[in-house]
Amino acid sequence: MEKVWELYEKGDWVVPFLIFSIYLFIGASFALYLVIIWSRNKNINREKRRIEYSQLIEKLMSAVVFEDVTFFVINKDKDSAALFKKAFFREVVMETIINLHKNYDGVFAQKLEQFYQDSGLIKDSFKKLRNFRWEIKCKGITELAEFNINEAFETIITFSKARKKTLKITSINACIKLAGTKGIVHLAEHPDPIDDWTQLNIIGAFKKHDIGDTKGVELLLESKNTTVITLGLKLIKELKLTQKLPYVSQLIDHAPNKLIQYEAQNVFQTLTV
Repeated sequence: MEKVWELYEKGDWVVPFLIFSIYLFIGASFALYLVIIWSRNKNINREKRRIEYSQLIEKLMSAVVFEDVTFFVINKDKDSAALFKKAFFREVVMETIINLHKNYDGVFAQKLEQFYQDSGLIKDSFKKLRNFRWEIKCKGITELAEFNINEAFETIITFSKARKKTLKITSINACIKLAGTKGIVHLAEHPDPIDDWTQLNIIGAFKKHDIGDTKGVELLLESKNTTVITLGLKLIKELKLTQKLPYVSQLIDHAPNKLIQYEAQNVFQTLTV
């Protein structure tokens, strides 16, 4: 220890240390510069490929929607088959058919849904649900809900209890789209508080998807979670579910606290005026 202290006092280490630090700084800066250049070139090449792929995909989707061409016919072409094996190409295809599906309905939408399954893109979506990154999970959930894959419901509903708020909201919204009120009655036993932002998103999902069957909303009023009860009252009020007033009346008489009782009274008065 004394020898180390003597070396420190002499100061012979200062110049080599400074030289080493300068070289290290220059080396790190050069490495960072190379990484930035590589990343930029990668993004530029990626966008070029996206443009090329988009032009080809638009022609393919036009044939699928308007000319009754199936994926199996497209896949017989060696070049097309090779492209569909590329992850980035499939990603662009997914983005394209989702945008098309949002703008089409009826027979055209069904053709896109069939293509989604025949091409194996549905497998890509299910694979995303197993990804550790929450944003990838959200992407998979959105894709499956967009193409009305009802068998994904049981898996998607498990994410309604996720800690990540965005994942939770995406999951609940997808379940509402897939199964209407069946996607929301699971919340009756939800253990965690549902904040106002999440509640607004759930109500918005009901309005967006125009859920006609509201059977089961009253079950939310029986929850032991007061935030779930509040959500149930808001849904009844916003959707003007006057047929649920008897349940609201029961809640007024058996409310878990004064705040819930006041909210129930407010909903009852609003819908009976």
